[in-house]
Amino acid sequence: MSEPFIADKKPAGLELEPGTYYWCSCGQSKNQPYCDGSHKGSEFVPLKFTIEEKKRVALCQCKYTKNQPFCDGAHSKLLMANG
Repeated sequence: MSEPFIADKKPAGLELEPGTYYWCSCGQSKNQPYCDGSHKGSEFVPLKFTIEEKKRVALCQCKYTKNQPFCDGAHSKLLMANG
């Protein structure tokens, strides 16, 4: 399996309205943290997620979270490793 591109080493803090969103899992989207189709031709697929009520979220942009699409702090290990 290919490794995702690290779009950013910090999460995207956003206030989202209720609706369906598609999180970029490959890291190549120009519309981070959302999918723009840049994964086409790769093994990556966007992650569909739904927000039921307006709320503040932290969406992962390093792409190494274990709680996709939400940040779990994985970027802090990347910061130390990649300094």
